[in-house]
Amino acid sequence: MEESQIKKRLKELSILIKKHNNYYHNLDKPIISDGEFDKLIKENNELEKLYPTLILDDSPNKKIYGKIKNRFIKINHKSQMFSLANAFNENDISEFVKRSKKFLNFNNSQNFEYLCEPKIDGLSLNLFYKEGKLISAGTRGDGFVGENVTDNILNIKNIPKNLQNKHPEFIEIRGEVFITKNDFKTINKNLDEKNQFANPRNAAAGSLRQLDVSISHRRPLNFIAHGIGICSEKYKTINEFYNNLQNWGIKPNPLIKNCYSEKDIIKFFNYIDSKRSTIEYDIDGLVIKINDTNIQNRLGYVGKNPRWAIALKFSAEKANTKIESINLQVGRTGAITPVAKLTPVNIGGVVISNASLHNFDEMNKKNINVSDIVEVKRAGDVIPYVTKLIKKNSKSNNKILYPKTCPVCGGIAKKELDEAVLRCTNKFECYSQKIGQIIHFISKKSLNIDGFGEKQAKQFFDLKIINTIDDIFTIENYKDKIMSLEGWGELSFNNLVNSINRAKNITLEKFIYSLGIRFVGEINSEILANEFGNIEKLISSIQNNKQLDNIDGIGPKAIESIKDFFSNRNNLKIIKKLNKILSIKFKKKLVKDNYFSNKHIVFTGTLLSLSRDEAKYLAKSNGAKILSSVSKKTDFLIIGSKAGSKVEKAKSLGVKVLNEKDFLEKINR
Repeated sequence: MEESQIKKRLKELSILIKKHNNYYHNLDKPIISDGEFDKLIKENNELEKLYPTLILDDSPNKKIYGKIKNRFIKINHKSQMFSLANAFNENDISEFVKRSKKFLNFNNSQNFEYLCEPKIDGLSLNLFYKEGKLISAGTRGDGFVGENVTDNILNIKNIPKNLQNKHPEFIEIRGEVFITKNDFKTINKNLDEKNQFANPRNAAAGSLRQLDVSISHRRPLNFIAHGIGICSEKYKTINEFYNNLQNWGIKPNPLIKNCYSEKDIIKFFNYIDSKRSTIEYDIDGLVIKINDTNIQNRLGYVGKNPRWAIALKFSAEKANTKIESINLQVGRTGAITPVAKLTPVNIGGVVISNASLHNFDEMNKKNINVSDIVEVKRAGDVIPYVTKLIKKNSKSNNKILYPKTCPVCGGIAKKELDEAVLRCTNKFECYSQKIGQIIHFISKKSLNIDGFGEKQAKQFFDLKIINTIDDIFTIENYKDKIMSLEGWGELSFNNLVNSINRAKNITLEKFIYSLGIRFVGEINSEILANEFGNIEKLISSIQNNKQLDNIDGIGPKAIESIKDFFSNRNNLKIIKKLNKILSIKFKKKLVKDNYFSNKHIVFTGTLLSLSRDEAKYLAKSNGAKILSSVSKKTDFLIIGSKAGSKVEKAKSLGVKVLNEKDFLEKINR
C-alpha cells in the first residue's frame, strides 16, 4: 500500500470512528455492532503502529469522548444495595444453612438449591435501565445513595447502552467493575512509582472514580453482573435471571455452579481456590446464594445483609514477624486495646506494621510479650491480628497487668464483670474518645462528609476549631486559620464547606447511628427510627421511662446504653443544636396500606407454618411494629399453640387476638 493510500485510509477510519463514537456516546443509538466497531479500531491501531510518521492530528487515539467534572453528584438507588455477610469456614456455612432453615421453619430433610460463583474483588456498580436504555450507573455508596459514574462507564464494552431482545420495562442490574491482573500490571508500568496502584481492586476503583472521564475511558475496565435490584419482571431462580442477562447482552460470571448440599459447596469452594492463580481477575472467596427467589423473598434481609446469601472467604493470609513494642489504643467507646508494633511484614501484598492483640486476657493466654515471634493474619479488610506465639524471645513469662488508668487521659480504667475489654471511664474528657466520636460522626456510614477524615478531625481538634461533633458545622468561621495550614487553599476549603453543607440532609436512622451510642449499630438505629419516627419522640420516651423496654430487637445492654446516653445533659445539648442545624428525615419504608400498617403486634406461643422470626419479618414488611410484651399500646396479639398468660392479659386490655391462620390471611399468605 502506497503512502497516499495509507493516509487516505487513516482519514477514513478517523471519520468513521468519530461518527460511530458520536452515535454510541452522545446519541445512544449505535448503528453498528461492537464487533464491527472493534474492527475499525484494530485496523486504525495497526496502521498507526506500522506507519507512526503518518499518524493524523485528529487520530481517534488522540480524541477524548468525555468530559471533566468538578465532583461526582449523588445518585439514589431505586432499591437498596445490600452487602454480604462473611463466612470463613465450613462451620460458618453450616450455621448459615441452619439459620435459614430455622427462619423458614424447615426440617432437616428439606434442602436448598444454591447458586455459587467466585466473589470478584472489584467495585460494586448499579445499572438502571428503562425501556431497554441505560439511564444511569452508580457506585454502591451507603447502599441507598452512591456516586453517579454514568459518564465514566460508557467505554466498558460489556455494559450495553441498550438491552438486546425482549427485556423488562425497567430493571436495576448489579455487578462488579474490575481490572484484570495483566491489565493492572500494564497500567502500573505506565505510572510513576508514587502514583502506582496497590492492587487490581484499587486500580479499578481509581480508574472508575476519575473526575476526568477521559482517564476512565482509557482504562481497561470490565464488568460482570451478579445481582438484581428493582425490576418490572419476576424470575423464579437466579439461573433464570442469568439466562436473561445473556440474552440482553450482559455477561454474568461463567464460573457458576449449582450446589445441593454443604458438601457440594465446600467441594466447589476448594476447586475455585485451587484455580485462583489461573483466573484472570482477583477473587477473594465464593458467593453462595439460595437459588429460589421465592425463598429469598421469605428470608428477606437483616440490617444491610441478605439472609439468603453469604460470602465464604478464602483463608486469611498470614506471616511470622517480631513484636517490637506493645502500645495501648483507646477507642471512641473507651475500649483500651493492646496493639503490637511489628517488624514490618508483607501479607498479601500489604505491608503490615501493627496488629491487634484483642485484649489483655488474650495476650496472657497466648503468653505473648515484646520481642516474641508471632503469627499475624490478615483477612480481607479486617484489621490484622496476632493469632499465636511462634517463638518465645522475651525473657519474661510474667502476665501483663491491666493498667489502672487510661494511657491517654489518666482517667480510671475499669473492666465490666461480663466483658473482656478494659475501658476508660472518663468518656467526656478523654482525648481519644472525643476524637473517636468525631471520626465516627463524619464517617461513611454516618454523615459521610467528603474530604473530611481522621487526619482532618485530629488537626481541627488540636487547633480547637472543633471540640464536639456540632462544632463541625461552624468550620466556615475558621477559614483563615484552616487556609494557613499546609495543603489547604481556597478550593479545598470551599469543597470541605460544601461537603459539610450537603451532609446536613440525613435520615433519622443514620443520625442515630452517627451519635456513636454503645451497642447501637445500624440495625438498632433502624429499629429505633422505625419505632419513634423522630429524635424528639425518642428522647421524650426515655425521659418518661416509656416504651423502650418493650421494643422487639433491642436487648437489655443496648437499652441501658441508650438510656444512659440520652440522660446525659451534654449529649442532649449537642443533639438539640444538631436538630436545629440538620434536616433529619425519617425515611419510612414504602409499604402498601394494609391491615397491619402502623399497628403494634405481639407474638406468643408456637406457630405451625412459620418460625417466630419469619412471622415478625412478615409483620414488619407489612408496616407493623413488634412489641415484646402486651400493653395498652398493643393492637394485636398473634397466638400459636401454648400461648400462655399473654392471652388473658390481652383480653383484659381489649387487645384483639388472632390465630396463625387469621394472621396469614390478613397478610395475603
